[in-house]
Amino acid sequence: MTAQTAEAAGLENSVEMDNMTGTVARHVADTGFEAFDTGTVDRAKIRIIDSLGTIAAGHRAQGNDAVLDLARRWGGAQESSVLVHGVRLPAHNAAMVNAVMMRSYDFEPIGAEHEDHTQSAAHISGTTVPVALAVAEQQRSSGRDLLTALIVGDDLTSRLAAASGFDVYSGQDNTGTVNGLGGTAVAAKLMGLDALQIRNALGIAVNQLSGTVANIFDQTLAFKLPIAFAARNSIVSAELARAGFTGPADAIAGRHGFLDMYCSSPAPEKVTRHLGEAFYADCVIKPWASCRASHPSLDACVRLATENRLNEEEIEEILIHVTPRTLKGFVGQPFAIGECPEVSGAFSIRFTAATALMYRTVRPEHLTLAHMQDPRLLRLLEKIRLVDSLPPAESLTAEVELLLRDGSVLRTRTDVPMGDIYASPLSEAEILDKYYANAEFGGRTSRGNAEEAVRLVQRLEELDSLAPLIKLFTPDLQH
Repeated sequence: MTAQTAEAAGLENSVEMDNMTGTVARHVADTGFEAFDTGTVDRAKIRIIDSLGTIAAGHRAQGNDAVLDLARRWGGAQESSVLVHGVRLPAHNAAMVNAVMMRSYDFEPIGAEHEDHTQSAAHISGTTVPVALAVAEQQRSSGRDLLTALIVGDDLTSRLAAASGFDVYSGQDNTGTVNGLGGTAVAAKLMGLDALQIRNALGIAVNQLSGTVANIFDQTLAFKLPIAFAARNSIVSAELARAGFTGPADAIAGRHGFLDMYCSSPAPEKVTRHLGEAFYADCVIKPWASCRASHPSLDACVRLATENRLNEEEIEEILIHVTPRTLKGFVGQPFAIGECPEVSGAFSIRFTAATALMYRTVRPEHLTLAHMQDPRLLRLLEKIRLVDSLPPAESLTAEVELLLRDGSVLRTRTDVPMGDIYASPLSEAEILDKYYANAEFGGRTSRGNAEEAVRLVQRLEELDSLAPLIKLFTPDLQH
């Protein structure tokens, strides 16, 4: 033990660490790659692949060039890459821009897992993957290091989401709260912070948690900022802690900590129960580019369009049965193109259902003015009626009825929408098809590069550097 290490250990022992945040900080600092089973590692690799695809597609979305232009004007050390563009920025700003792109079409991994395959509404990977990529590049970390930090950080974020009792219609947006703490754990782990520094980093991060669901209700581009601010703030928090800044002693469970300040019905025991024994994360790989709350009806429409020879002109009415809660939520609002078409489409049951009946899918290319102004779509939209007839206790369910001119009715129900890795998983082929389609839609990543990236991610723990992977997603002229 060096004198510096001994001094740090002594300081840690002299500071209050016997609380929840101290326990979490020690866990983050001490957990190594050997703690993970093969399934946990493989899941992390799938999330990385899916995330790279959504970033590759997301650069085309509304407002993102403006975010990049701002970040370039701010300047700073050329530490980490903005994927697709090849621009190098300070790590915190690169992570922010990548997170904005990843969130843009609401297509990234979701669903914070906890015990017994229970799930909380969350979008973890949209923060943690951009943070992991940016800091790993900044620190010249290995693929093994990146996987370790990502798995530990995703696990903490999932636990916080479960413990928070988060309600998606509560008013806050947890992409800017739990993600800020989990992303900080990712950054701190990759920077090699000790337990005390990690505790301080989490304490600093709790000062920067925010996010409002009004962004979505009002269909604004700001909906993708909480997840991106969380990515930026995670790295800033870890860097401040490394520089010597201190933070509250128990930023998670202490007085005026996260659970106290942000959670109406917290369950603190979910943060630490089986800590180090089970590693949780996002457990849904989305098949459709839209809010998860629209997926049950969207799935049903895809099924009806696939199993029947539909003549759209023969459809008299489209009844979509949902719960009262869903109808009152942002996805139940009447569809209008508005100032931000991509947001309006991604968060509309009516729009996604009509699109699914037309194309048997909803992808980023459908979140466009051209499609939204298609007369076929407009005719279908006029026929849709949402009915709040399902029991209030149900969650993520829907029934769709197509009333035809001849008096017949086509009907189907969704109890679990596609993408849940436990209840209705996508196959490996379906996940890769989504990834390659996103890369193609983005137009900046060749099929060859996309395929090579998959091969690299599949053996990520063997890579000494992330440089070969990053290069595949940045223009050749930058290297």
